[in-house]
Amino acid sequence: MLDIFHNWGDDLAVGNSGDLALSSGSDTTNQRLLRRLLTNPGDYIWNLDYGGGLGQFVGKPVSSKEIEGVIRTQLLEETAIAASPPPGIVTTITDAARGTVAVSITYSAADLPGAVTLNFNAG
Repeated sequence: MLDIFHNWGDDLAVGNSGDLALSSGSDTTNQRLLRRLLTNPGDYIWNLDYGGGLGQFVGKPVSSKEIEGVIRTQLLEETAIAASPPPGIVTTITDAARGTVAVSITYSAADLPGAVTLNFNAG
């Protein structure tokens, strides 16, 4: 089953035929990862344990290791991510005063060849 193409925080995209754009491959996995990481636990009514809630760290003093721990836990819950080799996670606090953190995740998808990288800013 295909997913609708939707980047977190953006509008839905229109495809070449005028219908809603569909995602495939690493786009689908990256979109699912972002949704999981940025959804607050308890906000998804069909699964109250779903979500990493990275937004909870905004405006709070936090360490990169704490954020990496949340990300690693959530990656283990995502079936599209291969467990071996383990995903690589690098977080860099880019603006401590505003709580902005740059995140880079490199993982192997269960159904795609090669490594996939997802980069985003939280905060």
